[in-house]
Amino acid sequence: MKSWISFLLPDDEYKEKRMLYFFSEGAIILFLSVIIMIICNRIFTINDVEIVLLLFVAIFLLYVSGRYIISGIEYTDIATEHSYKKELKNIFSRTCSFVVIFMLLYLIFLDIPSNRNEWMEIIGLLLSVGIVWFITSFISLRRSYKKNKELL
Repeated sequence: MKSWISFLLPDDEYKEKRMLYFFSEGAIILFLSVIIMIICNRIFTINDVEIVLLLFVAIFLLYVSGRYIISGIEYTDIATEHSYKKELKNIFSRTCSFVVIFMLLYLIFLDIPSNRNEWMEIIGLLLSVGIVWFITSFISLRRSYKKNKELL
């Protein structure tokens, strides 16, 4: 079935079905959170409603991403130790490439940091993003590897 959301979904039918489950679970959590916020707003009068709503959207995105990572459906062709190690090297190289390319583009298109604190901020941001990206990819790869190995 084709829909306007089809561009967000993978081509694999199994992955597509699982992603639809994740999106609908996240939507239910988002819906219940908004209802709770409405009730709390009537009782307590929340001043920063926009921030609370953005927090709920962040919770939705983190829930869907977390479920996808933990489900082990991203790497369907990783079933041998050799392919696992090869993909782990690819993940590491992609993460390092991102950090280097982002740093170069930052230096080209934005100001070159003028003092030590600005350098520490940009390096800290890049290292944090790189570490989170690598860890989430590693967890997904590890789960996929274990799941695919059990299927064999």
